Amino acid sequence: MAEQVTMNQDGTAAIESDGVRRRDFINIAAVSFAGVGAATVLIPLITQMAPSKDVLAEASTEVDVSAVAPGQTIKTIWRKQPVFIRNLTPAEVADAEGVSVDGLRDPQSLQDRTVEGRTNWLVTLGVCTHLGCVPLGAAQGEVKGEFGGYFCPCHGSHYDTAGRIRKGPAPTNLLVPEFAFLSDTVIKIG
Repeated sequence: MAEQVTMNQDGTAAIESDGVRRRDFINIAAVSFAGVGAATVLIPLITQMAPSKDVLAEASTEVDVSAVAPGQTIKTIWRKQPVFIRNLTPAEVADAEGVSVDGLRDPQSLQDRTVEGRTNWLVTLGVCTHLGCVPLGAAQGEVKGEFGGYFCPCHGSHYDTAGRIRKGPAPTNLLVPEFAFLSDTVIKIG
């Protein structure tokens, strides 16, 4: 830093330096003040847009499937929508694998809709893809449709045991949510 001594009008010496001047300090202080002010406004604005605790609680759900016998379906709720969890019998797995994917409206194999190594467990949203009705076939004694899976009573869509659309106005298969096995008997949906 170079310093230079000059004489003021009253005869006193003044030292000028190339370092920080008063104007530089005022600029730094003003920018810092503006930054703190912006943070004070933006932090509450951003945090209020975050999902609430009840929404985060529904982001995923865990289901114990140890009591679900082969051929049985249970219903649960995830994100305020019904979910069907079906334990397919070996015969149902064989029937689903025997269907030619090329002939389906929404071509998906059973392996595409299940977790590798656990093709007997099918997890689908229990919402018809036509207009959002809840299909029958999950409870004991309900109509399962022509293909032994699910039947939508609103407009007559028939789904097979793998939740694939086979007949009726529904455009796509029952949706498979993201799910994983946490253990041999617990499924995490979401």
